[in-house]
Amino acid sequence: MAEIIEIPYKPRNWANDFHECLKRWFAIVLHRRAGKTTAIINHHQRYATDDELELKRLRFLSNFSDKELHPLLRNRLYGHIMPTYKQAKLVAWDMLKYYSKPIRGAITNESELYVRYPNNSKLMLFGADNPDSFRGVAFSGVSFDEYSQHPPNVFGEVISKALADHLGYAVFAGTIKGKNQLYRAYKGAVSDPKWFSIWQDINVSLKNEEGITIEMLRRAMNDDMDLIKKNLVTQEEFDQEWLLSTNAAIKGAIYGKEIAKAKRDNRFGVFPYDQAQLVHTVWDLGVGPAMTVGFYQSIMAKVTKIDCWEGVGNDALPEAVKAVKEKEYVYGKHFAPHDRKATERGTGKTIEETAKNLGIKFSEVPDIGINNGINSGKLFFSKLYINEEKCRPFLDAIEQYKRPWDDKRGEFKSEPLKDWTSHWADEHRYASIISNEMTNELVEPVTSYTPQLREYKGSRF
Repeated sequence: MAEIIEIPYKPRNWANDFHECLKRWFAIVLHRRAGKTTAIINHHQRYATDDELELKRLRFLSNFSDKELHPLLRNRLYGHIMPTYKQAKLVAWDMLKYYSKPIRGAITNESELYVRYPNNSKLMLFGADNPDSFRGVAFSGVSFDEYSQHPPNVFGEVISKALADHLGYAVFAGTIKGKNQLYRAYKGAVSDPKWFSIWQDINVSLKNEEGITIEMLRRAMNDDMDLIKKNLVTQEEFDQEWLLSTNAAIKGAIYGKEIAKAKRDNRFGVFPYDQAQLVHTVWDLGVGPAMTVGFYQSIMAKVTKIDCWEGVGNDALPEAVKAVKEKEYVYGKHFAPHDRKATERGTGKTIEETAKNLGIKFSEVPDIGINNGINSGKLFFSKLYINEEKCRPFLDAIEQYKRPWDDKRGEFKSEPLKDWTSHWADEHRYASIISNEMTNELVEPVTSYTPQLREYKGSRF
């Protein structure tokens, strides 16, 4: 007879359907303190410790026999990913240890933040700020906690493939922060029978949930209402955290006011390529997602960002050049910052020389400093129109580009937070600095050839 283990976890009412669902995809949008992380950790632990439950899920999703499915039960890995590794350790690690403690034979690894269960399955914590930490692994289940704050390319580039071997499930969860990837995941899930979805604000919880925690939340919400009157909490913050408002500005957002005005002025929309105008590109030079290219057209005082491109994996300059040249556009100038002069260790050439050999002649973006560049970027928004569909990676990043809060000083730091949003924010700054050079005068073309990507030996930069 199997041993019965009592875990000190009582699901909220919203979580009961979540735990019983055998689907692969979950979109969970809940107000602050709704028990998201607690429920997800326990959901993973149930599947990690119960071979029969995992087998039931695999039967539901496939037509294979139990004999064929049994090898998938060995050495299963479940991952819980938070925006940063530091958050994972601070928010979820003690919770994971607490809920795994009653399981006899469970082993915790403090240095790598995982619990290994007696059946040799593991539940491990990760940070989305280090995607290399989960490359090459195979997940039976994974969750993105506070998905609004994750780099949006991580799932498509890495995790979706890591789930393939085991038909693993993925949970996209969090409290809403604008209409970014979490919002889009939920909107796509609502009408799709292959998804489980829930959207629950504080009013629904107060109506449908019970217990001391809910009464504490009721008191906390009422206290926040009083704090609004004392200017210690803003109405926007209240609406976002408790009522799931998608219109609240992100705290510390650098371009929040400018983006809000651009939306009010209907400058985010459908603005297609004008074949009568030249297209200019602006580059932020890096590797993979740090390699970004914006595509612009300019006429009179209006600049339109018609397209954008960002690298994946280990994409470097040759892949970027190839992607740019494969588009239908007629090009004017290509702009890049001062680090185009950097020498590549593998070739001994500068990035600029390599680009020229591949058919791209860079024009210089002057270095005016980050804060001056940000001021330029704010002014640039007043004349910028953006193709919302083709520039989604840029918009996801620029809306979340922010200054971090300094707890000691009680104010936002002067320097922006350096994270996954920085590369698109840098590209925006560069575009603002040289926007007056985006003319429709033809420039002398560069003799080019088709780059041989497999033979390229240059180092990353």
